[in-house]
Amino acid sequence: MQSRSTRRSNEDRRRETREALLAAARTCFVNKGFAATGTPELVAAAGMTRGALYHHFADKTDLFRAVIQAEAEAVAAAIRAAAPAEMPVPEALLAGADAYFSAMGAPGRARLLLVEAPAVLGPAEVAALDARTGGATLQEALTALHLAAPIPQTAQLLSAMFDRAALAVAEGADPAPYRAALRHLLEALARPQVGTFPDSGAPGTATPSN
Repeated sequence: MQSRSTRRSNEDRRRETREALLAAARTCFVNKGFAATGTPELVAAAGMTRGALYHHFADKTDLFRAVIQAEAEAVAAAIRAAAPAEMPVPEALLAGADAYFSAMGAPGRARLLLVEAPAVLGPAEVAALDARTGGATLQEALTALHLAAPIPQTAQLLSAMFDRAALAVAEGADPAPYRAALRHLLEALARPQVGTFPDSGAPGTATPSN
């Protein structure tokens, strides 16, 4: 029977091998993209054999999926750390927005999550991952605001704006105007709703006043 220390040692080695593969894969995918990165390059970068790669991951796509999951979880963790549950909701929404921008500033992260992931995994899988990670934090904050608007759709629209801003910043744009614009929108959203636009019954039209 294996001793407890032996089992723990084996688990540690498996975890270290997996982490080494993920770290090497992240670097390769950031530097060259998914399509241009081969499995021989991945295992060489990790100092592993192909057998070690296929022991932990089904194929290159499965390894890429694990990298993306780790990146998305890191963003969500940063948001939750910046906006704890006891923080008032409007302040938490703004703090979470700032945390998102900071987290997405990690080298290569915006491209991995917003460009490579949808192309490799497909929009549906990426949307499902977002719903479990960063998107979940946004929807929780919006739910706590008791908005009259439908929460899932509002969260999707805001998330798209956040992602577009993060990608622009990753491509070299000044982050300050994007932060200011999104902060203004979130502050307006967090204010008590005292009225609504007239309902014309048709999207994109306004009811004329007399």
